Parts: sequence; C-alpha cells; structure tokens
Amino acid sequence: MNERDFEQQLKDDGFQEIEYQKLDPRPGKGRHRHHFEIRGLVISGTFVVRQTDEPVVYRTGQIFSVAEGELHDEWIEADGAHVLVGRKHSKAAA
Repeated sequence: MNERDFEQQLKDDGFQEIEYQKLDPRPGKGRHRHHFEIRGLVISGTFVVRQTDEPVVYRTGQIFSVAEGELHDEWIEADGAHVLVGRKHSKAAA
C-alpha cells in the first residue's frame, strides 16, 4: 500500500493523530499499554512488535497495529525505521 492511500485509510477509519516518524535503532521499551489504538505502515527499515509469545517483524510496505490497551513491546532493528503511524483515541479515553 502506498503512503497516500494508507493515510486516507487511517482518516476514513477515524484515526485522529497521523504522523511520520523516523526511528533510530533501540531495544524494546518493555511490555506496556497505550490508551489509544495504533496502526502504522513501515516505509523503510524494520519495526518489531511482540503482542503474544513471538515477535512479528514488519518490513517496508507492511502494516502493523496494536489495539487500545493491548499489552505489547516494540523495538527497532539495526537499520532503523521510517513509519507513517496513526493513533485513534476511543471516546471513553478522550
């Protein structure tokens, strides 16, 4: 999916905050939760998300998502990552 189509899909699906992020390599943040849903498109590099037992590696052109309140960890591999990410806050959290 291209960036323009992905950004439009985020808007159509009610994501309020949409931004590009250039991420340097870093270890995981540790298991944590967000008070919002996240969906992102990897533009370049490698973004890793562990939601259950096994981490999932997302590469260029792949879309990742984490539900609001879902326990997870994420880290950036040695090549860094450039992502287009959207956040959707539920009405309960707003």
